[in-house]
Amino acid sequence: MHPLPAPPASATRRQLAEEVLVVLSLSLLASTASAILTLFEAPIAGVVVASASQSPLFGRQLLGFVFGLAPAFLVVHLVRRSGEGVAAIGLGRDRPGRDLATGAALFAVVGVAGLGLYLGAVELGLNRFVIPAPPPDHWWTYPVLFMNAIEAAAVEELIVLGYFVTRVQQMGTSSAVAVGASGLLRGGYHLYQGWGGFAGNLVMGLLFAWLFVRTRRTWPFVVAHFLLDVAAAVGWLLFRERLPGF
Repeated sequence: MHPLPAPPASATRRQLAEEVLVVLSLSLLASTASAILTLFEAPIAGVVVASASQSPLFGRQLLGFVFGLAPAFLVVHLVRRSGEGVAAIGLGRDRPGRDLATGAALFAVVGVAGLGLYLGAVELGLNRFVIPAPPPDHWWTYPVLFMNAIEAAAVEELIVLGYFVTRVQQMGTSSAVAVGASGLLRGGYHLYQGWGGFAGNLVMGLLFAWLFVRTRRTWPFVVAHFLLDVAAAVGWLLFRERLPGF
C-alpha cells in the first residue's frame, strides 16, 4: 500500500474540510441533491431518463463540456497552489503504459458486471432506462459523445476518487471511512437512475476507492470510466431502435 501524501503544511483540519465542501458544492453535491429529489418525483419502472444533454444545438453541447471541466481544473489548481502537486491526487505521469493497461482491465471487468446488473435492475423495475448518448444523427454526435466521456471521467475520478479520498484521509479519518464516503457520494449522484443505479455505482465506487487507497493512482480509473461511458453511448446509438427511449 502506498503512503498517504502529507497535507498542505499550513492547512488545518477545518480548512481542509471547508475546501472539500466548496469543491463538492461546485461539482457533484448539487447533482447528488438533485438526484435524490428526482428519485422520488417520478416512478422508476418504465421511465426513461438521459445522462447526457439532449440539446439539439452543438453550441450548448460544447459549452456544457468546457464549463463542465471547471471543477476538475479547480482541484488541480488547488493541489498545485498548495505545493502538493498533482501526484498527491494520483495524477503522476511516470507510468502511462501501466495506467492504460490497468484502466482497460478495469473496464473489462466492471463493464461486464455493470451491464448485467443494470439490465437486471431495469427488468425488475428498480432502475430507469438511461439514454447515455447525445442526440443521434447529427454531424457532431460522436465528437460530443467522446467529449462527454472525457468530462465525466475527469470530473468524477479526479474529484470523487483522487481528491476526495485523499483529503478525507488527510483530515485524520481511516481509509475505511474515506472509501465508504467516496462510494456513497458516487452512488448518490446516480440516484436519478433508480435504486439499481445507486447500488451499482456504490459497489463500483467502493471498489475504485479501495484500489485507489492501495495504489494512489487515479489515471487507471479515468481510463476505465472513459471507456465505460464510450461503450455505453456507442452501444445505445448502434442499437437504439431496439431499446426504450427512441
